[in-house]
Amino acid sequence: MRGVVLHAPGDVRVEHRNDPAIIDPTDAIIRISATCVCGSDLWDYRGIHPVKDPMPIGHEYCGIVEEVGAEVTTIRPGQFVIGSFTASDNTCPHCLAGYQSSCEHRQYVGAGGAQAEALRVPLADGTLVATPGLPDDELLPSLLTASDVLGTGWFAAVAAGVRPGSTAVVVGDGAVGLLGVLSARQLGAERIIVMSRHESRQKLARVFGATDIVTERGDDGVAQIKELTAGLGADAVLECVGTGESFEQALRSARPGGGVGIVGLPHGVTVSGRDLFLSHVRVAGGPAPVRRFLPELIELIWEGRIDPGQVFDLALPLDRAADGYAAMDSRRAVKALLRP
Repeated sequence: MRGVVLHAPGDVRVEHRNDPAIIDPTDAIIRISATCVCGSDLWDYRGIHPVKDPMPIGHEYCGIVEEVGAEVTTIRPGQFVIGSFTASDNTCPHCLAGYQSSCEHRQYVGAGGAQAEALRVPLADGTLVATPGLPDDELLPSLLTASDVLGTGWFAAVAAGVRPGSTAVVVGDGAVGLLGVLSARQLGAERIIVMSRHESRQKLARVFGATDIVTERGDDGVAQIKELTAGLGADAVLECVGTGESFEQALRSARPGGGVGIVGLPHGVTVSGRDLFLSHVRVAGGPAPVRRFLPELIELIWEGRIDPGQVFDLALPLDRAADGYAAMDSRRAVKALLRP
């Protein structure tokens, strides 16, 4: 099969790799219908995470089941399925509490490289969720978002404590941030303020439900948030970037008693315990337990109540994966869809 391999920073190639095979009786093999480049893949692409050896890459996927192991009981060949970047049994105490990304038996699906024609998914019964039927082609982009960026944006809103009638701030206008806007709207936020400096992303944020845009950063950005919220700050803040600047922005934008949902993979983030203590702001989040939300998100997409696939502004064949990485790295694209 063909699959994307990262050899070194900036060096993405599509190569012939061995077809995946059943290793454990709880595995499934799926034929990929759509995959994509994630913002977190750029940490490797930019060399921020060292790349010691060529590695398959990609962790967002949806497709049709081709084969299942002998112990798989709820997933069968021919079904169209979506799974999380974290394989989970969905039965351990952490899973039952809704934190499948901390499953006692978790495995990282991306180790197999989902930017490919096929993928082995461990713990298939607990990881994969089937759609009601085979989807039309136009639904694929939206269904693919449920595998990570939509589920992650949704978790950011839940962790931040978005409630009906609340005011939310979204820090970050990448794919996760934009779908955090959609999620906050679905969860009932009355006012959604997005911190963005890019006009095209601002337009999509408006489509997804943003009511206000703040272009400033630092002290000026916080001042704008306070001005828009009568000096209080937001009830809920979604931190969807993961830098020290974005984390500080999020924490200072929340009102006392408010919450910050962190889903951006932290890089260079340091937090003063004293500042956090005095802020009266609740901080929650982490690697998104996407599996918790998959059934609800699939239903919303299947019924046409949300259209998160609009976040893909570049669609390419798998063979042009390197172009997708380059476009996202230079911020010429929000998110690149890849079709095998």
